[in-house]
Amino acid sequence: MHTIDILIDLAERPRAAAEALRLSLTPGLLNAHPHHDNSIAWLLWHAARQLDEQLAALSGREPVWTATGFDRRFGLPLDPHEMGYGHTPEEARTVVVDDPELLLDHLAAVVDAQLAYLRTLDDDALDEIVDQQWDPPVTRAARLVSISVDAAAHVAQAAYVAGLAPGAFE
Repeated sequence: MHTIDILIDLAERPRAAAEALRLSLTPGLLNAHPHHDNSIAWLLWHAARQLDEQLAALSGREPVWTATGFDRRFGLPLDPHEMGYGHTPEEARTVVVDDPELLLDHLAAVVDAQLAYLRTLDDDALDEIVDQQWDPPVTRAARLVSISVDAAAHVAQAAYVAGLAPGAFE
């Protein structure tokens, strides 16, 4: 198996995990906050947004969020490049989404963009340094792994929240 094939497999996992949640994603559950933690809507939105913004930085393309109108469809009171990093609990509560299909469609569109981008790369491109701010500097491959793992982790958190008993919510 080649490196790109491994990255493609990893990139597809957040979407597959989110799809497995489809039947349990009701509007009430989407926006429920277990105590001080983030809602499923915020977790799925953030999984896609962080992936989208970082992929846009790597590829030089406009984020799927704005390029395909998801920013308008979601209608959130946030900056177009907001992705949720550092959100306070109050800010996270501004991400209210009643349509699970919208969340799943957005994540799927971002994963599709990531897959298309991955298919343009070769091993030399994966070895390129894309971020000098870290020690050691970050390669394109490391960044691609990082953003996919982060998206998968947030989808896993959403699955955990979906499985909580009703008494776990405020």
